[in-house]
Amino acid sequence: MQAVIKEMPKRWLEERRASDASRWDEMWEGVLHMSPQPTGAHQDLVLELAILLRERWAKRIGGKVAIERNVTPRANEQDWTNNFRSPDIVLLSADRLHFDKDVYVVGPPLVCVEVRSPNDESYEKLPFYAGLGVPEVWIIDRDTKKPEVFVLSGSEYKSRSPESDGWVRSDVAALRMKSADAKLLVVFDGDAQAAVVPE
Repeated sequence: MQAVIKEMPKRWLEERRASDASRWDEMWEGVLHMSPQPTGAHQDLVLELAILLRERWAKRIGGKVAIERNVTPRANEQDWTNNFRSPDIVLLSADRLHFDKDVYVVGPPLVCVEVRSPNDESYEKLPFYAGLGVPEVWIIDRDTKKPEVFVLSGSEYKSRSPESDGWVRSDVAALRMKSADAKLLVVFDGDAQAAVVPE
């Protein structure tokens, strides 16, 4: 169900913040987008994928993997809470670590990862990420674990087609992904065996 409220009563906002329900809220150019709490399956996929990426990608290249880090344009840094998105996972390569301000990232991460739950706004976030200059966005279906890789081309994203065997490649993270039996398989360049998420 969707609801549009022209102006949120101050009391409702205070109650939402006090209940920690606002943890998953985003502000889209001054418009509050309230997401429901993610399911256990969503959270498990995010956590296990983030751990895998931290161990097998970030440690190799001196990068960083963060969960639910707010992302904002440089132009909004002084008042970043008025325009931000919160991808499930962000990948920061070593040359982008200075973008991380602990509570938010100002500037483009290397990759933003969205785990897509039914009726969420993962695809609607693509123009924002393109405006930031994020080289790749991954959207992974919560239920089927099917991954999509969107590659920035000019000012918009192009969906990368899977290879003939079903694998879809991320050039910037040097890995391939595909779904099988409602699991996400991930193979990093140089590895012989795929990791399974969630195990």
